[in-house]
Amino acid sequence: MKTAARKTRPAFLDAKRGVGNWAEATEWLRDRGIEDIECITPDLSGVPRGKMMPSSKFTSNTSLALPSAVFRQTISGEYPEETGDFRYDPLDGDLKLVPDLSTLSAVPWESDPTAQVICDIHNTKGEPVVYTPRNVLKRVMQLYTDNGWRPVVAPEIEFYLVAQHEDPDYPLKPPRGRSGRTITGGQSYSIAGVNEFDELVDDIYDFSEKQGLEIDTLIHEEGPAQLEINLRHGDPVELADQVFMFKRTLREAALKHGIYATFMAKPMQDAAGSAMHIHQSVVDARTGKNVFSNPDGTPSEAFFHFIGGMQQLIPKALVMMAPYVNSYRRLAPGMACPVNNAWGYDNRTTAFRIPNSDSAARRVENRLPSSDANPYLALAASLGCGWLGMTNKIAPGEPSYKTVNEGTTIDLPRGLLEAVSLLESEPDFARIFGQEFIHTYAGVKRGEFETFMRVISPWEREFLLLNV
Repeated sequence: MKTAARKTRPAFLDAKRGVGNWAEATEWLRDRGIEDIECITPDLSGVPRGKMMPSSKFTSNTSLALPSAVFRQTISGEYPEETGDFRYDPLDGDLKLVPDLSTLSAVPWESDPTAQVICDIHNTKGEPVVYTPRNVLKRVMQLYTDNGWRPVVAPEIEFYLVAQHEDPDYPLKPPRGRSGRTITGGQSYSIAGVNEFDELVDDIYDFSEKQGLEIDTLIHEEGPAQLEINLRHGDPVELADQVFMFKRTLREAALKHGIYATFMAKPMQDAAGSAMHIHQSVVDARTGKNVFSNPDGTPSEAFFHFIGGMQQLIPKALVMMAPYVNSYRRLAPGMACPVNNAWGYDNRTTAFRIPNSDSAARRVENRLPSSDANPYLALAASLGCGWLGMTNKIAPGEPSYKTVNEGTTIDLPRGLLEAVSLLESEPDFARIFGQEFIHTYAGVKRGEFETFMRVISPWEREFLLLNV
């Protein structure tokens, strides 16, 4: 009697993240007993927007749509007035959610079996909507592809853990750790500082592993209960997806332990802000070799031009990396953050640091973006400015070999409105980011500023109430 051949289990069924097609997606969901699926996409602020549905409906070729006004919404949920070139679709027509099946993963914090997938946004003709964040980054990536290049990035994301907080009129406070004591600052790279939150860290790693998010290292930063996660280097769109999902993951893990996780750039007045440093290199798409290095290992012209583009243009694109009024509180003297557009070798006081490495790993670290930035837009801005430097052959200034953060001089936009105006003033940005994105983004940011101006701060009550 012949023995029946043992059927080999397809490898895609064991993938933590992503499948190749709809047939595989159907099997992947069935194999895990997934009941619901969340179809999400980042809005301009990086907030997940989308729809939830039964998995059976998801795999039945259902058409998914969102109103176009979702991408003109401020962080406070308001819709700014039309001004200048900022306009709404008069019909508020539908935009299509197009699932990217390479991002399909579990939602490990849900009690019922649930999956999630990141979606691109297309119009009803099937064309990418140019002002949506994932498409803005893909547009920049295409510029590199057209030149035979492939960017490689590695983000580092800082964040704070804070005690649960209901009244916005009161300052945030650090949470209590496992010792029962309120966490204090001055614990950079402290293992004991991380150990205060061992159970939370275990959940972060567990949730990340179940979603295929590739955490490299975790450390305690300078601020009280301020941590940093480093992600492994890779494709910019994939890494933006991972940052997008990681922020969601961290908030859920923290809530499970009765505390909040925040990516505000400056959550506590006298503590360091939170950054999203971006390590960047560019390789030849055909050979895989780092174009920042010559064959003999010396820095290439492309390397210096990339730096030149960042020096010259990132101050004009800063609003894509520092998107809120609060972001500019981090970009202040004496706050362990660069407030310049200088570059230097292993110099952390510069905006653009060149870490020590061998020639194959030569890269540029952009230290300006804050952790509140939409990762798709921050990467698009940083890589877009580097691309302009390489293609326009922009020469950098001399590297800085001393501290360049002393004094009170700030070589960057000092506030949100100034940064918005600079974004609009650079003609090359319309070509690389799209004019419609710039109009939309600028309109939303101006709307957010007007909302902020309606709020009376404690400083005003303290110093103006009886003195003016």
